[in-house]
Amino acid sequence: MRHVTSLLLLVLQAPAFPVQTGYAQGGAGQDTLLGFDAAGTAAQRALETDFDSRISTADLDNWLRILSREPHHVGSEAGRQVVDFVARRFREWGYNVEIAEYEVLFPSPRTRELELVAPEYFRASLTEDSLVEDPSTSRIDNLLPPYNAFSIDGEVEGELVFVNYGTPADYEILDRYGISVTGKIAISRYGGSWRGIKPKLAAEKGAVGTIIYSDPADDGYGAGDTYPDGPFKNESAVQRGSVMDMPTYPGDVLTPFVGATAEAPRLPREEAPTITEIPVLPISYRDALPLLQAMGGEVVPAEWRGGLPITYHLGPGPARVRMKLEFNWDMVTAYDVIARLEGAVYPEQWVIRGNHHDGWNHGAADPLSGLVALMGEAKAVAELAAAGSPPARTIVYTAWDSEEQGLIGSTEWVEEHLAELDEKAVAYINTDGNSRGFVNIGGSHVLEKLANQVMNDVTDPQTGVSVAERRRARIEVNGNAEARSELKSRADLRISPLGSGSDYTPFLQHLGVASLNIAFGGEGNDGSYHTLYDTYEHYTRFRDPGMVYGVALAQTAGRATLRLANAPRVPFEFTGLADNIASYVDEIEALAASMREETRQTNARIDSGVYALALDPTHSFGAPLKKAEVPFFNFAPLKNALVELQKAAGAYAEIDQSSAASEGQNILLYTSERELTRPDGLPGRPWFTHQIYAPGFYTGYGVKTLPGVREAIEERQFGIAESEIQTAAGVLRGMAERIRELSE
Repeated sequence: MRHVTSLLLLVLQAPAFPVQTGYAQGGAGQDTLLGFDAAGTAAQRALETDFDSRISTADLDNWLRILSREPHHVGSEAGRQVVDFVARRFREWGYNVEIAEYEVLFPSPRTRELELVAPEYFRASLTEDSLVEDPSTSRIDNLLPPYNAFSIDGEVEGELVFVNYGTPADYEILDRYGISVTGKIAISRYGGSWRGIKPKLAAEKGAVGTIIYSDPADDGYGAGDTYPDGPFKNESAVQRGSVMDMPTYPGDVLTPFVGATAEAPRLPREEAPTITEIPVLPISYRDALPLLQAMGGEVVPAEWRGGLPITYHLGPGPARVRMKLEFNWDMVTAYDVIARLEGAVYPEQWVIRGNHHDGWNHGAADPLSGLVALMGEAKAVAELAAAGSPPARTIVYTAWDSEEQGLIGSTEWVEEHLAELDEKAVAYINTDGNSRGFVNIGGSHVLEKLANQVMNDVTDPQTGVSVAERRRARIEVNGNAEARSELKSRADLRISPLGSGSDYTPFLQHLGVASLNIAFGGEGNDGSYHTLYDTYEHYTRFRDPGMVYGVALAQTAGRATLRLANAPRVPFEFTGLADNIASYVDEIEALAASMREETRQTNARIDSGVYALALDPTHSFGAPLKKAEVPFFNFAPLKNALVELQKAAGAYAEIDQSSAASEGQNILLYTSERELTRPDGLPGRPWFTHQIYAPGFYTGYGVKTLPGVREAIEERQFGIAESEIQTAAGVLRGMAERIRELSE
C-alpha cells in the first residue's frame, strides 16, 4: 500500500478535470471478472472500452441544458415535455419504449401564511430571490413555491419551541429541561434526520405544527460562500421536500400495495396514514431569524447553537406564531418512461437501470445530472447492439416520475408488475443526483464483489487512478482506525447498506430484487438542494464542471449493467453478504449490552437521588425518567443461522465462478435476494418485506440493518425482540439453503 503522503496527493492535489477513459493501471483490470471465464473477460473488457468511447461530455451537457431549462414537477406541462424528450431519444436509439401512466394524489400549495404575532409582528415572505447572475432563476412560471408535500391542511397558533434537529435524542434533552411541545409549534433546523421525521415526532410529542429551516451553520454562510458567490444556500433559499411518512410505505398515499392505475381502489384521503398529522412548512434562514430572535427561555445547549447572529433560546415563547396552510389535493398523471432493449440469449431475464426525471424545480443536480448519465450509457449500449453486440439479457432503462413526492412513479410500477418482476428481475441499478469527487456505492451485498471489480476498472477523471484507489486513499486519510485497518485485511471495499430516499426502495425492500445505488460526490457542494437555485448554471459551475463525473457515473453504472446483462453466470457472490451480516449481528449484540449498562447506571443514579447531567455548566438538567431494565436476549438462533450462511457462502466460493451456469442456476442466483424477505414484512410496516435492510422508522432515509431485531431493541419493544430474532434467523437459514442448492 502506498505511503499516506502519496495518498494525500491522490485526495488533495489532483489535476483539474482532464477527461479520461479506459481502465486504471495497477487495479484488477487483468483479473477474471465474476461470472465470466478468461475469454469472456477479455471480450467483455474490449466491449467496455468501446462503450467508454461512445459516451460524450457534450451529449450530457446538451441534455442537461435542455432538460433543466424549466421547473418540471409531476403533473406540469414542462414535466410532460421532459418525458417526451427522453422517450424520443430512446426511440431514436432503437429501444422499445412504453410510457406507463399512474393517477396519483399530488398536493400543491394554495395558501401559505406564517406570522410572528407576539411579542412583535413579522410576516414571513416565504419567497426566494431571483438572481441576475443566474438567468434560470428568472424562468419560474412553473415553479412550485417552498412547501412540504403531504403536510396536512391547517391553521394553528402557538408559542415556539426550538427542538434543534427534532430527533428523538433532542426531545430527551428537552424533557430534561422540563420543556414540552404539547400545544406548541416546534421550530427545527434541517439535518440530523430526514425531514419527514420532524413533524412525525413533533406530532407524537403533542405539537400542533412544525417549522423547518436551513441554519446557515449547516447549509449557508457557515459552510462557505453563498450563491451566487459560492455554492451554499443564500439567505432566501428554502429546501422543499416531501414529508410523506415513507418509513410506513412509499408511493401514492391512496393506493398502498397496488399500482395507482385509473381503476385501482383508493383510500379516502382522510384515511391515508402517510399524510402528516400536523401542518409543516419549510422556510429560509432569512425568515427564521426574526422568529428565533423573539424567543426566550433557557439558552440552548452549546451543541444546539446555529450560525445566525443571535443567542438561541429554547422557549417556549414569548415568540408566538400563526401559520395557515391549504393545499390543492389534485389527482395528476405521473409518467414513467420504460425503454427495453431485448436480450439476445435470455430475453426473459431483465437488468433494470433507473433514475427519476421529475424535479422540485429546474432539477439540474437532482435528478438530471444522474438522468443524463443514464441516457449517455443507454445511447452507448444501443450503439453497441446496433454494431453487433447486443446484451445477453434484456436491459430495461427507466425514467421515473414523482420520485420527489415519495418514490411514487417507481413504486407504482413495481406494485403493478410485481409478479412479472418477481420472475424476471435480475437486479436494479439506481442513480439520482451526481457530483464530483469520490465514488459511493450502496446496495445488496451479493453485489459487493461485482461493485468492487467495476470500481477497479473505472478511471477517476481528476486523478487518473481507479475510482476504487481514490476511495481507498480517502479512507486511509480520513477514515477511523478500524476502517484503515480493514483496507489491509479485507480484499474488497465494503458497499453501504441501503435505507431509503431514492427509487431502489420498491425493488429492494418491497420485492427483494438485488440493487445498487451509485453516485459520485464529496467535492461538489450541494447548497442548491431542492431550492430555486438547482439550475444548470449552479451545477456546471460548482458541481461538475465539464460533466466529466457524469461520464464517470455512466462508465460505472454502465459497466455494472453490462456485466449483469452479459455474464454467463449471474455475478452474485455470498461471502461479502455473510461478512456484512456478521458485523450487523455483532452491532446488535453490542447495542443491547450498552443499553443494558446505560439503563442500569441511570436508574441507579436516579434511585440514589444524586443524578446530575452536566451537559452545560450553566444549567442543571432534570433527571430522565427511569426506564425498564434491558433483558438478556437469546441471540443463539441468529448466530447459529449466521454460521450456516457463512459455511454455505464459503462452499459456493470454492466452485468455479467463471463456469457458465444453466438457465435454472441463473434463476436461482438472481432470485436469491428474495430469500431475505418475508411476505408479512416488518412489525407495523408490512410493505417493507426485506429483513436485512430497511429505512429506520425514526430515521427515514437512514438504514437499519436487521431492522426487525434492531428497532425492537432500540425502541424498547422487548416483547417482540425474541420473535424478530427467530424471523431473522429464518431468512438467513433460507438463504443458506439456497446457496447450498447452487453449490451442488
